[in-house]
Amino acid sequence: MKAKKVFKRLAAAAGIVAAAGIGETVYFYNRTMKRGHADTERTTKMSGTDWEQYFPLMEERKEYALAQEHRDVYITSYDGLKLHATYFPAIKKDSNKLVICFHGYTGEGLSNHMAIADYFLKRGYAMLLPDARAHGESEGEYIGFGCLDRKDALEWIDWAVEECGEDVKIMLYGTSMGGATVLMASGLELPDNVKGIVSDCGFTSPKEVFTHVLNDMYHLPAFPAIPGADLINKRLAGYGMDECNAKIEVQKAKVPILFIHGSADTFVPCSMCQELYDNCASPKRILIVEGAAHAESYYKDMEAYEKALTEFAEEIM
Repeated sequence: MKAKKVFKRLAAAAGIVAAAGIGETVYFYNRTMKRGHADTERTTKMSGTDWEQYFPLMEERKEYALAQEHRDVYITSYDGLKLHATYFPAIKKDSNKLVICFHGYTGEGLSNHMAIADYFLKRGYAMLLPDARAHGESEGEYIGFGCLDRKDALEWIDWAVEECGEDVKIMLYGTSMGGATVLMASGLELPDNVKGIVSDCGFTSPKEVFTHVLNDMYHLPAFPAIPGADLINKRLAGYGMDECNAKIEVQKAKVPILFIHGSADTFVPCSMCQELYDNCASPKRILIVEGAAHAESYYKDMEAYEKALTEFAEEIM
């Protein structure tokens, strides 16, 4: 009888633990992977970057950029979603340079790239600023974390070539999730129009960056939340959280890549950038901005950042 009672108690305890694990997994998944639950303010706090100090510069740059000619454009993704972007034609009408800028997690194309738009527009680039699926004005319920967005990037490249002509020279530029997107795209068969890729604080894979956040920022184990969320995501969103890993994709890269990262990034550790750089098979450059937090490198050392961009562009364009 005692043995039966002990067994029942153990079974009940196991059931409670299992239920708690399921609850933790579902909570993590809904909070992280689904549109409407992933919160910009929460993400900003987690990133650890003090953005308030840069607001005056952002507003000044925004005023300049929005004064230039621009319009909304739309395409249909490979899986039937209506995707949105903002397009800025080149100020210099004879220019054949275009940059496609991919934003970070919970961001939007237009709002996230107003500062860097000053650099690109004044140097003769046309700009295409997509909203990632499940962000901004683009459709979608599940966030792609680069794994799905890299396929959308191919569609935007096709749109750019059709809009700007066969001689257009394209740079892919991305920050954080956008950086992961362009690095994951590097392993695909890209048109010859794509001359180079710039990744600012990109991560290796959703699984690895989530594991880092849970372990280092929340002091929680990755199990069961990450494996559980992976199973849910495969069923609902159609991809595994380590199905596309940027450090594997860059081993297949053919176009030159510029890697940028802040040394003080606690959200996506700088070690990921070094790992990505070490695995890259194509011509490569790297810029580590000392003291820069997540996605802060451009603001922390604008001179070094723009110098690296200009030298890279002169090489690839």
